[in-house]
Amino acid sequence: MKDAVTSDRLTAQAPKERAASEVESRRDRLVELSHAIHADPELSWDEHHAASHVADVLAEAGFAVTRAAYGVPTAIEATMGDGDLTVALCAEYDALPGIGHACGHNVIAAAGVGAALALAPLADASGLRIKLLGTPAEEHGGGKVALLKAGAFEDADFSMMVHGMTGTDASATSFRSTAVDRFEVTFGGRTAHAAGAPQLGINAASGATLALTALGLLRQHLPAGVNMNAFVSEGGQATNIIPDRAVVQMELRALEVDVWRAMKKRVLACFEGAAIATGCTWTWRPTEAPYAPLLHDAGLAERWDANLTARGRTITQPAFGSGGSTDMGNVSQVLPAIHPMIAFLGEEGVPHNPEFTAAAASPAADDAVVDGAVILAWTVLDAALDPELRARLKASTAQRSPGATQVTLEA
Repeated sequence: MKDAVTSDRLTAQAPKERAASEVESRRDRLVELSHAIHADPELSWDEHHAASHVADVLAEAGFAVTRAAYGVPTAIEATMGDGDLTVALCAEYDALPGIGHACGHNVIAAAGVGAALALAPLADASGLRIKLLGTPAEEHGGGKVALLKAGAFEDADFSMMVHGMTGTDASATSFRSTAVDRFEVTFGGRTAHAAGAPQLGINAASGATLALTALGLLRQHLPAGVNMNAFVSEGGQATNIIPDRAVVQMELRALEVDVWRAMKKRVLACFEGAAIATGCTWTWRPTEAPYAPLLHDAGLAERWDANLTARGRTITQPAFGSGGSTDMGNVSQVLPAIHPMIAFLGEEGVPHNPEFTAAAASPAADDAVVDGAVILAWTVLDAALDPELRARLKASTAQRSPGATQVTLEA
């Protein structure tokens, strides 16, 4: 490791000034990247243009870039530096159907790229290895889960990203996310003429209807922090045919993994009971990988908050919960990680709404790209240059057994 890290360790101030300068000198390029992704929204697993934009910027800066990384067509890996402390910066870039970047993943990507570019000239002197992962399919599908299973985080000591939001800035630890499990249930019945011989049919749609009724009655018994939603995606083809097939799409969320597992048993019992009552068969299958709750590393979160303030921002928003979920939760379960938020100051759109789509390309979002990149870089430098924090992160890695980051949440 370089002497600058072990003995003549610079106070973080000089490297931080350099990191901020690196970001600010690239402001136009980073905003251009954010807007290019925003203008061409691509859904989960189909983010070919966004991944290419991110890869191109990093390749131009001298990063070793792998496209279709870890066998995931729209994932990328970009690395720089040969230090023994590896940070995995996550850059999301998928959009939502019909409303584009209404979760601001264009800002996430550009800020992550900005942080990587800022850290590149400081990596070796800080004993760092920079690893940016372009992580697709956060909204639906679990891109980070696929990358975890493929070993993308095995060499990482810690991981970070930043997510945009409207309103005002909040502490890194104020954001909570839930576990989420999405699956579908299929009821099987028997067709018959709906008027001529309905008594000979078994109505699969009745099974679905009764299941939804049971779920509605279950709601009054849900513990705090648990919610669920379901809808019938298939339930017949003609009014004069008793349907022999009905399909229900289901999602279940909870703040605690044990609670989520217990509630899933009760939810599945609703479907089983409906099948028994209507004479249907029933099966279920997962449609996406489960997401785990988010665990913020306290030390990294504390440094983020301090750096947010040092950047001239003010933490004014009180702690807030979230019914939302993120596959960064799965990452946070297996190595130290944070998923802080950064505000589009002055914007008020609600996430997953067209107003937020507009906010994600506003001047305030552009400022969030730059500030988010700087604060990410500063927090990584704190991890590298603070002996106690660095030692703790390295000790955490040393205690991990091989393959530990490849184990993901299962129902």
